[in-house]
Formats: sequence, C-alpha cells, structure tokens
Amino acid sequence: MAKYHWQSQNVKQSGVDDMVLLSKITEDAIVDNLKKRYMDDYIFTYIGPVLISVNPFKQMPYFTDREIELYQGAAQYENPPHIYALTDNMYRNMMIDGENQCVIISGESGAGKTVAAKYIMGYISKVSGGGSKVQHVKEIILQSNPLLEAFGNAKTVRNNNSSRFGKYFEIQFSRGGEPDGGKISNFLLEKSRVVSQNENERNFHIYYQVREGASAQQREALGIMTPDYYYYLNQSGTYKVDGTNDSKDFQETMEAMQVIGIPGDIQTQVLQIVAGILHLGNISFIEAGNYGQVESTDLLAFPAYLLGIDPNRLQDKLTSRKMDSKWGGKSESINVTLNQEQANYTRDALAKALYARLFDYLVESINKAIQKPYEEFSIGVLDIYGFEIFQRNGFEQFCINFVNEKLQQIFIELTLKAEQEEYVQEGIKWTPIEYFNNKIVCDLIENKLNPPGIMSVLDDVCATMHAKGEGADGTLLQKLQAAVGTHEHFNSWNSGFVIHHYAGKVSYDINGFCERNRDVLFPDLIELMQSSEFNFIRSLFPENLNTDKKGRPTTASSKIKKQANDLVNTLMKCTPHYIRCIKPNETKRPKDWEESRARHQVEYLGLRENIRVRRAGFAYRRLFSKFLMRYAILTAETWPCWRGPEQQGVLHLLRSVNMDNDQYQMGRTKVFVKNPESLFLLEEMRERKFDTFARIIQKAWRKFIARKKYEQMREEASDILYNSKERRKNSINRNFVGDYLGLEQRPELRQFLAKRERVDFADSVNKFDRRFKSIKRDLILTPKGIYLIGREKVKKGPEKGQIKEVLKRKMEFGGISSVSLSTRQDDFFILHEAQYDSLLESNFKTEFLSLLSKRYEEVTKRKLTISFGDRLEFRVKKEGWGGGGTRIVVFQKGPGDVAQLKPGGKTLSVTIGDGLPKSSSSLYRRTAALLLKHTLRSLSSAHQNGGAKFPRGPHNPQADITYSSPQKQGRPLQGGPPKLGSQRGPRPPAPNQYNQGNLDFLNVPDQGMSGKVWFRPPPAPKPQPRPQGPRCRALYQYVGQDTDEISFEANDVLDLVKEDPSGWWTGRIGGKEGLFPGNYVEKI
Repeated sequence: MAKYHWQSQNVKQSGVDDMVLLSKITEDAIVDNLKKRYMDDYIFTYIGPVLISVNPFKQMPYFTDREIELYQGAAQYENPPHIYALTDNMYRNMMIDGENQCVIISGESGAGKTVAAKYIMGYISKVSGGGSKVQHVKEIILQSNPLLEAFGNAKTVRNNNSSRFGKYFEIQFSRGGEPDGGKISNFLLEKSRVVSQNENERNFHIYYQVREGASAQQREALGIMTPDYYYYLNQSGTYKVDGTNDSKDFQETMEAMQVIGIPGDIQTQVLQIVAGILHLGNISFIEAGNYGQVESTDLLAFPAYLLGIDPNRLQDKLTSRKMDSKWGGKSESINVTLNQEQANYTRDALAKALYARLFDYLVESINKAIQKPYEEFSIGVLDIYGFEIFQRNGFEQFCINFVNEKLQQIFIELTLKAEQEEYVQEGIKWTPIEYFNNKIVCDLIENKLNPPGIMSVLDDVCATMHAKGEGADGTLLQKLQAAVGTHEHFNSWNSGFVIHHYAGKVSYDINGFCERNRDVLFPDLIELMQSSEFNFIRSLFPENLNTDKKGRPTTASSKIKKQANDLVNTLMKCTPHYIRCIKPNETKRPKDWEESRARHQVEYLGLRENIRVRRAGFAYRRLFSKFLMRYAILTAETWPCWRGPEQQGVLHLLRSVNMDNDQYQMGRTKVFVKNPESLFLLEEMRERKFDTFARIIQKAWRKFIARKKYEQMREEASDILYNSKERRKNSINRNFVGDYLGLEQRPELRQFLAKRERVDFADSVNKFDRRFKSIKRDLILTPKGIYLIGREKVKKGPEKGQIKEVLKRKMEFGGISSVSLSTRQDDFFILHEAQYDSLLESNFKTEFLSLLSKRYEEVTKRKLTISFGDRLEFRVKKEGWGGGGTRIVVFQKGPGDVAQLKPGGKTLSVTIGDGLPKSSSSLYRRTAALLLKHTLRSLSSAHQNGGAKFPRGPHNPQADITYSSPQKQGRPLQGGPPKLGSQRGPRPPAPNQYNQGNLDFLNVPDQGMSGKVWFRPPPAPKPQPRPQGPRCRALYQYVGQDTDEISFEANDVLDLVKEDPSGWWTGRIGGKEGLFPGNYVEKI
C-alpha cells in the first residue's frame, strides 16, 4: 500500500482532505471518508477550520522537524491536514490580530486528546524564537507534561493513559511572539482512584513508577514492596501496562521536578507522601463491640514515620472524632468513637486529601516557575477528560460528562448557533440549518431553580446529612424524581438515574454520590497533618481551625460547576479553534475500525450539521477596520490610510485583486469571504509586498556587510606581510574573489572534493620541480586541506591518449609546518610539509595565505608559522634511487616589476625590482584617494618637454607610499545594463617562460568574476577641444561615483574622446570630460 509522504505534491489521494467537499453530506459518507483515510494512515481531516483527529494507536511518521518546517507559515490548503497546520494558524492569528487564541480538544476517553495537546505545545516551542529565559519557559512547559501525567493520569478500561483531571494550559507570549510565561488551571482530580479502582484499571502512574524506577536505597527508605502487597493497588489486579516503561517514566518525572525548580529535599518528601499513602491504605480495622479498632498496630509506625506524625495520634484520629455539642446555649467538644466503616472512610479521606493537595502543590509549582506579572498574548490548550460510559458510572463520571456537555455547548454556540445568528444580524442572505442544542441537558444538571438541577438537589441533600449519611443516596434519588422526574432527558431506575447526554444515554449508580459530593475533610485530620515534623507537609494544610465556620461547606459539584463556567467564560474571550478526536475501536489496536462506534461519535459530535453550516456559510469574516488595516499595503490608495468610508475601502481592495463578486458579501460592519482560497490569494499578495520590501532592506544590508567583510579580509591579509615583504603596486587594494577557477562549472575539478565541501580559495598556480621547471597546477583550499591538481595523458584503457585531471597532492593542515616567502615583491611561496616541500607561484598569494592561516588555526589550534628571507631552502620529493635533498631559491634586486628566473644546479636565482615599501597598508579612505588623484594630476600637468619640475632636495622614502593608488570598488549598475567587461577579453601575456604572466588583473575589479577581473586606467590628460569626432549614444542611465567620472541619462549623446581596452572609456558631455563604462553606450 502506498505510504503517505507529507508533501503537497504527488500525494496519494484518499477520500477528501476537507469534508466540506463531500458530494453527499450524510453520516454514512462522513464515516466512510474517515475510514478510508484512517486505513491509509491519514489520521487528520478538516471540516473547514475544525480538525478531526482519529486515534491511530501507533506512532505516526509525520511529526518530525521536517513537517514543522513544511507547515510553518504555510496556508491551510497548501499541505495535507495536520495538527501543525491548525497550531500554526492559531499562532499567526495571535500575532496578526493581537487576539488571544484557544484550542478546545474534545472527544471521549482514549480518543487521543492528551497526545494532541503535546504536539501543539511541541510545535509552538519549535517555531517561536527567544533567548535563554524564553528557552527556560519552553522547557518548563514541555516538562510539565510528564510530571502532571505521572500524578494525574492512570490506566482505565478505555485508555492506557487516561487523564483523570482536566487542565487548561495557557501559554503566554510577548509582543514578539516568544513564549515567556504560562499558567495551568486544573479541574476535578479523580481522588477516589487513590483508594479504589475497577477491575483491569490502575491507580495513578506515579505509584508504579516509584516501584519500578526508584533506586534500591530509595525503595528501602520508602518501604516499597511489590504492588500486590498494598490494598490501594491490589484491588484491580492490574500492575503493568503494555507499551509503558514505568522505570523510564520515573526518571522523566524526577527530571521534570528538577527543571521546574522543586528543591531536592521537597522531591524526597513528595515521594514520602506517595509511599505514605500506600502504607496508610494497609491499616485495616476490625469491629470490637460496635467500635472500630486498628487490626494490626504494627502497621501504624511506617506511614506515621513517612508523614512525620506520631503513630499513637494517627491511631487515635483514625478511630475517633472530636465533635462540637451544643446544649442550653453552651457548646462543648466530645470525642466520638467511630465504627469500622467510619474508620475505613476516615482513612480513605486522609489518603485522598493528601494526594489531592500534593497534586495542587505540583500545579502551583509549575505556575510559579513560569508566571508572568502581566498578560500580553496567550494561546490556551484545553485537554480535559473525555466523555465516559462505563459498566458502573459513579459521581466522577457524572462530573466528567457534565464538563464535556458544557464544552459541546461552546462548540454549538460558536460554530452553529452564533455563526447563523451573525449572518442574520449582518444582513447576509441565509437559510437556517437545524441542529440539536444541548443547553437543555446543561440546564438539567446545573440549574439553580425552576426547576432545580441535579447538582442543586444533591447539594441540598448533602447539607442535611449526618456524619456518615446512611440512606442519604436513597433520599437523593427520591428528591430527584420529584424535581426533574418528568424531564425528557432524565429517567430513574432502581439503583440510580439515567441522563440523555449529547453523546448518548448514561446510567449513573447513585451509591456514594452524596459522600463524594460532600468532600469534607474533618478538622481532626487537618489538625493531625498540621502536627507533622515536616514543614512541607504542614504547608499543604494551611487552614486556621480556630475561626468560626459559617455557611455551607463547598461541595465537589458546586466547585466543578463554578470551574466549568469560569472555563467557558475564559474560552469565550478567546478566538476558538477545535480538534474533535475520534476513538475508532475499543481494542486499542492500529488499523482496527469499528463501524458502529465511529458512527455513534460522528453523530453525537454533530459533524454533519457542522459540515452543512460550513458549506452554506463563509470561511472568513472581519470587521471593515481590521480588514483595511491588514490589507491596506496592497494598493497605493489604501496605504498608509484610506480616506473615505471603510466599506468603500474594503470594496476597493477586493476589486484591486479581481476577486469574483460571488466570493464575498458585505455585511453591515463586516466583510464575509466565502472560500479560504480567496483569502489565501489576499494573504499571498500581501506576503509578496512585504517580501519585496524585505529584499530591498536585505540587499542594502548584505552589500554593507560584504563591503565590511572584504575590507577586513584585505586588512588581515595585509597584516600578514606588513613590515616583512614588499608589495606589488596593484595588489594592495584589490578585491578578494576566492574562487578564480569557477569550480561551480568545473565538475572535473570538484570530483576530488567531498559532496558539499566548501571552497575557500581556488587558483591556477605555477609549481616548480627539482630542476626548477615550471608546470601548471590547480591549487584548491578547503576546510579539509590543500589540493594540488594536475593533468596527465591516459596511458591505457578506452580513454588512452586523453588528458585527464589527476590529484597530484593533498596536504592536511596538521602536516604543514610553515610557509616561507621572500622580502621582495615576487609571488613565490614555499609550503613546508612533513614529507617534502612545494615551491609555488601565485598572483593571489596574499589572499591564499590569509585564508590558509585562518583554517590552519581553526584545525590545529595554533598559529601558522610564516617566515621571510631572501635565501629560502626547500626539500624535494625522493624519486627512485636518487632524488631527495634540498634546493635553494635566492632573491636579488634587479630591474622591472616582472621576476626574471635563472636556474643553476641546485639554486634558482630570482631577480626583481623594488616594490612598494614593506610598510604599505591596504587601509584607505575615499578622501585620501581623491587627494592622491589630485596630486598625480598636478604632477602630470607640471611636465614640460619630458622633464618634471621637482624641487631639488633629499629623497623622502615615505613619499613612495603615495604610489599605492587605490582603485575603484565594484558598484551596482542602474537600469540592468550588462556587467562591465562582459564582452571583452583580457590582454594576452608577454611571451616569457619565466615571467609572471599578465598582471593587469591585479587592479581592482569592478565586478568580481571568476577568471575575469577588469581594471580601470587612470584618467587620460584633458585633450584640446575638437570641432568634430566620434560620438556615442547612452543605452542606460549611468551615475558617476567619483570626481573623474561623468553621469548621463539613457539616450544622451556623448563625444567619445578615447576608447580603452579595459572597458572604461573617456568621453565628454555638457562641457565636462571624464570616464564611463563603455558597455553602457553604442557608437553612432
């Protein structure tokens, strides 16, 4: 079967990416499309902006850095559906609109909500920038996952890693889009799991992690035994989970505590509480004369030791309770001894309270580590327990399903109801679409009066309960029947009641409802924990027991109702995004599709109604003012601000991009755009505008940086030879090109280099053998070493007689000991290497030496030794029986700037004239250059009859420095003319076996081209005006960039004074004479 390889091109098609495009909108068509995609490993599908995610029950291959790069900044339709596309859209909307965003992840238990939340946080962490503080916040955000999962997740029948608490994680951002803070709100931890679990379920992960992952020393200190020893773990008979490594997860949990900033001693006490709860559970009670007493007092010592309390006091508080008695206006405290059932309840209440408060402490620790004093932007991720239907559903399932009912209500309010109402308000043509509004179910549960909801009745019954409350659950069932018995979404049965939720009918077992709703921790137990010797445990119980208690205690249901409504208010203030998760099977196996289960979820999630509203509606709507603000840059009339009615400005923008009239409608205050593609057209054009401006800025900046870099390279290169070697007149200020061989177009040379090996320098040089005979070699310098490439005739085989490139020598940096040069202006240098030395000659020796020095120091961590002298010795390669030994090169003063070579035996004499002084520098300023030109012109105008008018006096050697005439730098050409010199060839070299070749290219190039470097001659003397002569017409505009250049516009006519083979001609226009580039004109 073809694999899904996440690219927008050539992707194997499976069903439709966006179900708005389905030809039939029925439950069958939706289920069939999801199944097709699921079986081909496409787990994501869109309904417009809503993402449908089907749990694959295996790790998918498309969550790598490559996908992050693919989806970053891309429009939704450019790539296949993905959670990264939704996250990127959220992040960009937050930055563009300056509005808080949230994503509501909903679905039943085991549908993949927690994993989806992790991918969202991971993507945001990768695409947002930031310094060390921001990186620390990102690390805490990511590390909070394993910590909260360890203490808040457990294996259930439906899901191996089920969230047994709800969390809303707000990631807070700076104005620049960097995550610099965060906040977690947690809801309704399922505390009852601490003390009892159903068959085939587990307690919270942390208990099994400590057992498997703690060191032998830690286990001994905590008294950890096998899981079946503990009453709080052995009720379900399940201790292991397939695919879960508890030992590895324990290390991650401890590392997360470290990153979040929980001190080491507190980490130890956290584990002591976890172990203390397990040991507390093993304290059992027996009935002795209607009173409960501890069966084995030996079991009291260890939990008391771990919790830092007195074992006798622990025994006392578990078997008796202090009660206030009022009689005749007086109140007194009396001790009441508990029976066996009450003692068990008290033990469990203490265990649950310890665990719940420890969990709250961990959440608070994360919040403290990432809290921000003020809010700017935020993205909220809601990962909350999914809808649950078990064999036996208790109070916890009732609360969980209520929260899910509220979330479904938000979805209906914002995607179905609010959208349709907005069209009516804005005067958009619209045919209403029917859908089920579950507000009626929410009211059944949470209404206060007329009629009172289930939670109100429950609170009333709990308020009148006595200590244990026997028979309270029966009373509750009777009162519910009286209050809501006739409600169409409510039924009662002998052991409880049934609610018709949006996701289906759920039967709730009434047993334990009142007890769990009361959620009261008796003052005796608070007092007991406040007597702990550990500050940390005392801090978990901060209550002041001396204050008078007034009013009803807060119940679990009133707490969850308040939290759910606060959450809804928070979500309503954000721009919402939705991920609807679907669980395809109960087997938790990949590629297993249960048709009826999938259909049921498609029905209750309201996907069909969602598609219909989306299809008939508009993908995008924006207030006129916001639309104008975002797209004003597209036209000159709207930028920087539109003068006129906003609606007209919006219409002007839409017409300027030629958007079809049927693609948008103008409301009263908003513009509505039908298809996402139309919006992407606007976005694309906006991006292009910004891209153009960005390129202009980048071009100027890069030009500036490049100029600075080359100036620095010239200075560094010059420093190597400064005060040690004479310089050539034309080499002081030339540009560095690096690759003089054009290796990009020379595969025959690149074959000797690695695939992506960078080339620092490449040039054709002369190499001298033991007899001082010169031969051409290609010298290449890379970060890996120096290559010398020659050419040889193939002696045998099919290519016999052909000339082929051969790698003659490769020198590693570690093998090079030093480099030797003369003190004169010649171009010779000797590379001293471990085996034998190489005598080479290159016009670009200064550039090569500067790059070699840098690379040598990077690799060997020491400076390259460069020595100077006029008598140099080098070792030659041993060949055959003889060979080896040394050769001498002697440098002497002679006439001219071209080196004359005279070999004699084992010595080579090199004769050359004086160059620029050793103290010559490459530093220059434009003002100095102008001054120098002015001086030269003054001198040339002083010549009469071939003699110069110089004052007689002693010779000033410093004056020689002024002969280092700086040349023109490369400059941009206006109007896109041809590059200077692009149609001319270099001058031929003088015929001399040992000469330096043509040195004209040492003058400063105006365009750095590999192998083609042009120079500009000094300006010619001003000729006498001529009545008539050759003329030329300008093809392009040219703006002179120096005092000796002329400027002209396209089509201007110039008098041509002098043509020069270098490409810089002399001409006259408007009475001014000067230089200009010859390929900007044509002769007439």
